Amino acid sequence: MDAIALLKADHREIERLFTTVERAGSGARKAKANAVSRMVRALTVHGGIEEEVFYPAVLEALPDARRYVLESLEEHNLVTWLCLELEGLDSADERYDAKAGVLMATTRYHMGEEEAMLFPEVRHALGRRGLAEVGERLASARRRASTRPRPDLSATPAVPVIAGMVAGAVDRVRDAGRRAVEDARHAAS
Repeated sequence: MDAIALLKADHREIERLFTTVERAGSGARKAKANAVSRMVRALTVHGGIEEEVFYPAVLEALPDARRYVLESLEEHNLVTWLCLELEGLDSADERYDAKAGVLMATTRYHMGEEEAMLFPEVRHALGRRGLAEVGERLASARRRASTRPRPDLSATPAVPVIAGMVAGAVDRVRDAGRRAVEDARHAAS
């Protein structure tokens, strides 16, 4: 799997979730909160695999890209904090929509920069074989990635992989428990 194709597919999915959030009306708080929850998960997983696999590969292939990678990590840090704040905020809170809007604008800017400036350089530097190898590592990282925003694991040039794997496992158990409770509630009603 091509690394850039995988990351661009994530970007399209994230943009689709943004559109869902934006189209939810002010009276559709539950639907909006559900879409924001899916958006937070997608952003968390995507950012985590970029930090763990993609950015180190970029630095190896393009040492002059260090400043860009560091700025990207800071953008990820901002996104992580916004996701964390949204998770803890009731969708009826007057700041909820504003916070979600800032998160989406920041992320759109970041994704646009990656696609316009970084991805073409990386494609050229890594070539087909390198992109396939990094893509496989990204897919593997996705299976163990944290699904909840964790500022303690974000925005460092070398993410602590073992801590990320443990956090990912805990998050996935938590997510499964929530789904089981929701399924039980739906079955009971």
